[in-house]
Amino acid sequence: MDWLRDPHGEFAQWEPIADRDDVGVCVSHLQAKSGLAQSTISSYMATLERADLVRSTRIGKWIHYKRNEETLSRLAEMLRRA
Repeated sequence: MDWLRDPHGEFAQWEPIADRDDVGVCVSHLQAKSGLAQSTISSYMATLERADLVRSTRIGKWIHYKRNEETLSRLAEMLRRA
């Protein structure tokens, strides 16, 4: 999640497949940076998407993930109140 906060800085060494501001980071770039298997990354990201913490966009054969800042803001507010 922290990497997705600054996709341009965190993934600068990889050429973006699509606009990172609009659609986020390609799962293949998450896999390359983490060193984990693509299936593992896809599983983790699917869990985050079910929790509405990220949103996915398919561009061709690639899935891109972007933080859902609305949900993250609501979660942070709930945690501050707890």
